[in-house]
Amino acid sequence: MNPETVMTSASASGVESIAMHDRDLSWLAFNGRVLQEAEDASLPLLDRLLFVAIASSNLDEFFRVRVATLQAMLRLKKKQRTRFGLAPKSLLNEILARVKLQQETLGRVLRGEVLPGLAEAGITLVDENRLSERHRPALREYFTTKVQPLLETISLDDERLVPFLEDRAIYLAVARHPRQPGGLRRYDPNWSLVRVPSDRIPRFVPLANEETPAAHEVIFLDDVIRLHLPLLFPDDELGGAWAVKLSRDADLSLHEDLDGDVAERIRRALSKRRTGRPSRFLFDGTAPWGLVQTLAERLELDQSDLIAGWRYHHLADLMDFPSFGRDDLRSPSMPPLAHPVLDAGGSPFAAIAAADQLLLLPYQRFSSVTGFLEAAAVDPAVTAIRVTLYRVASDSAVARALIAAAERGAEVTAFVEVQARFDEATNLEWAERMRSAGVRVLTSREGIKVHAKLALVERRASGDGSMQRFAYLSTGNFNEKTARIYTDIGLFTAHPELTTEVAQVFAELEDPASRGEYRHLLVAPHAMRQRFEALVEYEMAEAAAGRPARIVIKLNSLEDPGMVTLLHRAALAGVEIDGIIRGICCLIPGAEGSGQRVRLRSLVDRFLEHARIYRFHHGGADLVYVGSADWMTRNLDRRVEVVFPLLDPAVANRVREVLALQLADTERARIIDAEHSNRRVPRGDPPVRAQLELYESEREKEREREGEKEQQPSSRA
Repeated sequence: MNPETVMTSASASGVESIAMHDRDLSWLAFNGRVLQEAEDASLPLLDRLLFVAIASSNLDEFFRVRVATLQAMLRLKKKQRTRFGLAPKSLLNEILARVKLQQETLGRVLRGEVLPGLAEAGITLVDENRLSERHRPALREYFTTKVQPLLETISLDDERLVPFLEDRAIYLAVARHPRQPGGLRRYDPNWSLVRVPSDRIPRFVPLANEETPAAHEVIFLDDVIRLHLPLLFPDDELGGAWAVKLSRDADLSLHEDLDGDVAERIRRALSKRRTGRPSRFLFDGTAPWGLVQTLAERLELDQSDLIAGWRYHHLADLMDFPSFGRDDLRSPSMPPLAHPVLDAGGSPFAAIAAADQLLLLPYQRFSSVTGFLEAAAVDPAVTAIRVTLYRVASDSAVARALIAAAERGAEVTAFVEVQARFDEATNLEWAERMRSAGVRVLTSREGIKVHAKLALVERRASGDGSMQRFAYLSTGNFNEKTARIYTDIGLFTAHPELTTEVAQVFAELEDPASRGEYRHLLVAPHAMRQRFEALVEYEMAEAAAGRPARIVIKLNSLEDPGMVTLLHRAALAGVEIDGIIRGICCLIPGAEGSGQRVRLRSLVDRFLEHARIYRFHHGGADLVYVGSADWMTRNLDRRVEVVFPLLDPAVANRVREVLALQLADTERARIIDAEHSNRRVPRGDPPVRAQLELYESEREKEREREGEKEQQPSSRA
């Protein structure tokens, strides 16, 4: 099937139709880039293992969300229903074919390269058949004391029974042959399912090796259970055990639950996620076909739901594979650096009042953000704090600071997005804890998510007592965990026009009837789309007049048909367009008439690229914006998003340098093209690895500051 789709644009655009990549096939191309990292023999083995885990986790979520959506469309039984020209059945078949290739690649890399490489380096994954006798007594004790009390078994002896398999849980399907009189063995086995409790105890069990301390062994929890199945089924002869796993539709359908506010409906709907419709049944490819068919019939699965895999499932758990302290098998650590101003001591408010402060995560410490809020929590001059929380960490210093401020008597408002997929439960828990402590907690409204990342502190100035506002605007969540692995950009500012408009955003969140006017901020769903369109059209007018015209965008996803069409028109008009698109990219470079004016790349490296940056030449004014919004329809039309300009010249210039580094990357960048080839950018001389060079540049600045501090006493002497 042709990976392109045809999207009809508005007649006013002057373009009747343009070719576009399908969003799901484009996403699979992104996961292919993750797999390329796992394939890269130049990377350390534990890095490659991590990319295997990430690619597997990505596929799992893809089936729970995107494939489940396609399956729902098929159940509508409307043959005429298409998406951008592709029939759901054809698209699903193409998706399954590409997923099969990715799973084959994943298995080849893991079993044929990474695990043998780790064994050669002294870390060996063993199974129950390759287990040294010296480990068996300790494993038996571990099984009987730690594992067996957690095991749940489901017998399939009753053919009328419809077993319930939990979403993403791993089960061992055990072939049981009840002992017959005279020692005869029945040919057809009975079956039982044993749930592997990897959500309660570690998936990997390190094995002590006193004889050779430098040689380490590790075994899957699955195989510990396989080894001791005779203890679970003492009256049967066992014929084998094969792993199976069911992924379910993870969408929370609120339209089926119309009573109560959105937060309460989300709380009720979370229990339904466990019982969502199956979207993928993964089974050990060596399992007897009779077992697979038995489970398919009992679970009412379609044949397209059945996907053969390896002996082990849920390989996302490889993120926790024991490393035994072997740091030589992973890339050198890149610990976050101190912010030159905000981590230097003193009042963060004085520092921000003096100049805008840029934060580059994860190269710099997230403590600048938590420190800002913690300082506000204890400062008696701070009268109010407002924050939007999209994904809250399970152990959130941010939420604790808000609680402390409320207990001190400050007015604290937290907008908690309870519709953030897979973080609903954590967000609901923190919302309740904050509400109990006196925080004013606002939650989601029907049909719209709050995705903006904002904090606003109101503080009375010493002396005249006038009110000052301090804002933090970011591309990333207030989440300490993701702040260590996502690249994001944050801005601390006391710029009155920016902070006034941030206050207007919060006023709208508190009272939807309120409507602010925004000169500087681009705010969705009100006018962000129109403002971006105007900026692109300005470049088109400049190109038509024969003047330089250029757009540089850095996004997670470029999917919105209107923006894709507009960028295509801009290229036709002569605008130079560079894009750094991490994931979904529906724009096809080199489409008819655009020539070489559209250059797209993707960057996959040790940190997840998450910042969104938008740069427009704008007649030489060179405008730089940063924000939370991708160019997806949901971001522009169905979410509260905020994109903000960088008004401080030094701050804007530093972000330009970040963009320039990523556009120059020749180590981890891939080309986005019409064929989804994921070709690497040609290696440069010297080679450029943007993430590493950005970190090193910040570390060099830190060394220079430390050197200046050491010289100060001697210079005074």
